[in-house]
Amino acid sequence: MSELLVLAHDEVRRLLPMDQCIELMAAVLADFARGHVWQPLRSVMRPPEQPSLLGLMPAHRSEPRRAYALKAVCVFPENPSRGLDAHQGGVLLFDGETGELQALIDGSAVTAVRTAAVSAVATRELAREDAKDLAILGAGVQARSHLEALPHVREFERVRIWSRTPEHAQAAAAGSSLPIEVVDGAEAAVRGASVLVTATSSREPIVDRDWLAPGAHINAVGSSIPTTRELDTETMASAALFCDARESLVNEAGDYLLAGLRPERIRAELGEVLIGEAEGRRDPDELTVFKSLGLAVEDLAAAERVYERARAEGLGTAVPF
Repeated sequence: MSELLVLAHDEVRRLLPMDQCIELMAAVLADFARGHVWQPLRSVMRPPEQPSLLGLMPAHRSEPRRAYALKAVCVFPENPSRGLDAHQGGVLLFDGETGELQALIDGSAVTAVRTAAVSAVATRELAREDAKDLAILGAGVQARSHLEALPHVREFERVRIWSRTPEHAQAAAAGSSLPIEVVDGAEAAVRGASVLVTATSSREPIVDRDWLAPGAHINAVGSSIPTTRELDTETMASAALFCDARESLVNEAGDYLLAGLRPERIRAELGEVLIGEAEGRRDPDELTVFKSLGLAVEDLAAAERVYERARAEGLGTAVPF
C-alpha cells in the first residue's frame, strides 16, 4: 500500500519561502517557454446564478523527471468578509512514471505564494531598474503576498495601499515590515507609482490611464475571468502587454477581452522574455502591463518543491492510500 502525504497551509508556507519561490517560478516559466512543461486551458464550472466557481488546472512535466499535478480550486468572492481566503482547494501531485498519488497540498497557500512570486519575476524583468514607488490596490491575501514578494526584486522607498474597506488596508499595512501609507482612494495610491499591483475583486476598471506615471509597470492580478477587469481600455491599449500564457489571456482575461484588443497586441509571454526569445521593456517611459492569470505549471512546480522538501524534513501527515 502506498502513502499519501498531506501538507497543510502552515507547512506549505514553511516549505515554500517567497525568495525561493521567485526563482522557482522563473525556472518553470522558462521551462514552459521551452516546452518542458505542458498544460491545457483550465476548466471552469460556474453553476447558474452562483457567485462561486470551481476551476480544474492540470499540468504535466516531461523533464528532468516526469510528473502530473492537478489543482482543484473553488473561488468564493465573499470569503474575505468571512475572514477566509477567496481561493480554497488543493493540489494533487502524481508520480509521472506510475501515476500513483503522492501528495495533497493546501491550494490556498500555494496560490498565495506562487502568484506573488510570479509578479516579482515580472517586476524584475519589466519594471524600471530605478523603480522606488510601489502602490497596491486591494488588501486581501494577494495584496499581502505581493507586499512580501516585491521587495525581493526592487528596493522601494515609498509604499501606498488602498482598499474599499479601509480596515483591511490598515491590517495589511500593519502586517508588513515595510513603511506603508494607507490612502483613501485608488487615484491617491496610483499617482506617482513606478510599480502598481491590482489585486481586487472589482468587476469594473479601478485604474485610469491618466493617473499612471511614465514608465510605470503594472501587475494586474485580481481579475481572472472574461467578464471582469481592473484596468481601463486606455491603459491596456497604450501598454506593452505581457502575459503568463497567450492561450489563457485570449480566453480568460477580462482586462484584455473587454478592451477589444487583438492577439498581435501581446508582446510576449513572460517565459519568452526569460529565455531571451522576446523583448521586455524597450524604453524607460514605456508603460508595461503583466496580466497574471495563474498557470497550472506554476502549481506543479510549487507542489514538486513542497513535496520534495517535506520528504526530506519529515513534515506532513502520511496517510495509507
